[in-house]
Amino acid sequence: MPEWRSQWHLILLNSLTCGLEICVAAGTTYVPPLLLEAGVEERYMTMVLGIGPVFSLFLTPFVGSASDNCNSHYGRRRPFIWLLSLGVLASLFIIPNADILAARLFWGGKKLQVGFLIIGVGLLDFCGHVCFTPLEALLSDLYREEEECGQAFAMFSFMVSLGGCVGYLLPSLDWRGGLLSVYLGGQADCLFFLLILIFVASLLITMKVSEEPSCASSTLTVSSSLLDSGVAMETGRCGFPRACCYFLRCKLRIWTSGPLLCLLRTCWSIYRSYCHVPHVMRQLCVAQLCSWMAVMSFVLFYTDFIGEGLYGGVPNAAPGSVSRQSYDEGIRMGSLGLFMQCATSTVFSLIMSRLVQRFGSRRVYVSSMVSFTLSAVVISMSRSVVLVTVMAALTGFAYATLQTLPYTLTCHYHKEKEIYMPKRTVKNMHKNGKTTNRDSIYLAPVEVESGLNNQMGTAYGQVLFGQDTNECYSNSTSHNGSPHCPSGVEQQDEEETGFEKRGLIEISTVERGVVSLYGVKSELFVAMNRRGRLYGTTVFHDECKFMESLLPNNYNAYESQVYRGFYLALTKHGRVKRGNKATTAMTVTHFLPRI
Repeated sequence: MPEWRSQWHLILLNSLTCGLEICVAAGTTYVPPLLLEAGVEERYMTMVLGIGPVFSLFLTPFVGSASDNCNSHYGRRRPFIWLLSLGVLASLFIIPNADILAARLFWGGKKLQVGFLIIGVGLLDFCGHVCFTPLEALLSDLYREEEECGQAFAMFSFMVSLGGCVGYLLPSLDWRGGLLSVYLGGQADCLFFLLILIFVASLLITMKVSEEPSCASSTLTVSSSLLDSGVAMETGRCGFPRACCYFLRCKLRIWTSGPLLCLLRTCWSIYRSYCHVPHVMRQLCVAQLCSWMAVMSFVLFYTDFIGEGLYGGVPNAAPGSVSRQSYDEGIRMGSLGLFMQCATSTVFSLIMSRLVQRFGSRRVYVSSMVSFTLSAVVISMSRSVVLVTVMAALTGFAYATLQTLPYTLTCHYHKEKEIYMPKRTVKNMHKNGKTTNRDSIYLAPVEVESGLNNQMGTAYGQVLFGQDTNECYSNSTSHNGSPHCPSGVEQQDEEETGFEKRGLIEISTVERGVVSLYGVKSELFVAMNRRGRLYGTTVFHDECKFMESLLPNNYNAYESQVYRGFYLALTKHGRVKRGNKATTAMTVTHFLPRI
């Protein structure tokens, strides 16, 4: 497929993402004023806005698991997209018509209107946020390769940012003088009618373009539900949706075991799924949780902060009063600030891949969070509308980062499972009859600059450092005092773990006496920071340089060129020792020399 067709296909495929973000952004901007106008106190408004996210927190893992196990003729993701989209449409109808729905009932009143409004807000938050789960999983199913996956989620981030721009721009416009507003009965009715039209059109486009296979045959499924990333997917014949069987089993369990027992079992299963998440995925989950808490808190309360804090308006003042007009003007200015945020996010999403290639994922992620923190501090201390709007626009960098990097990293982690998600229990039987558990991570220094060394790599200089063992394994003849493995263990380990594919380290000469260590499989340079900790980076810099020295016992030692006295060290269990706590007098810094 030509590149322009591929990009156009990605745009159409992510049209529902754009439409959904338009509805969520516009609703997020317009709902807090509607709640305050309906008489909901500000302290209770936070609880109302938290209903949808709380439900999505507990139900998103079930939606991800049921979607993975679904074998419907319509695909695994599309049935859930349709169902959640119906919930979004229902909420877009309930929110502007809460007073009419309450008046239709003979017991209707102000409390019932507030109840309908709370139901609509909770439904919009819940369905709007959970619907992103099957959409992200759909992209992961259709684009498997790491490069294609990166492009797909870059377009996903772009469409989310574009949808946010439109969604925050719509409430900032004054629709009261338009013909559609006069015909429908007000600005709120006109706005939500436009949102319904946009959402229906984007839903039909995505459902038409997405050619999801009815039966999934791959076992590598990167669900956006990060909790289910380590669960293998079942495959079978297409027929009755397996997700329906899943829910029927849950319902039967409720009838037979009782609601409380079923709830406890469900909580226990969620806890066990958290415990079995790989370490890298757990770190990514925690980072996502903290980052999104900050960003969503900013987005939810920014417009109300501008209306009340900077403009001095009163949300529940009488319509037409000075305080109410000031508040409405502040809401429109706040919507403009969020529009600028999404515009900035759109720009950064287009250049995100270049930033990652130039600076690395870690620096881009940390710098985006630092810029967001500084912007929030300036916004809380400044009284200038212009400065606050500029700082709000700067937070778009963090928004674009959170929409792109975590999903790209998830695809990368699943592609490099041997490195980031190693098997923890590989049992080997030694001569003495003891069974030890070994980790499948190894290190093998290899010289690639010399053809002689490449040919003789098996005979010289390959060292295996196995975690959770008591020995250091070497393929070469034992030096004076060097450890040597029992006969036959090297070949068995080599066959079982395939270390030649996962643990090769290329040692290249940078300058006289200075080398670099490069992971062949991970494609990362080994670097040491100022605390003596090792980390991997895609960009070669000074912290990646190590001074190679020959010790009196004919072993090599590798010292950081930047931080003198910091040595590369591996314990007898294969664990990395901090460089500032290692010296050449310790055997953990001794490596077999290169030929």
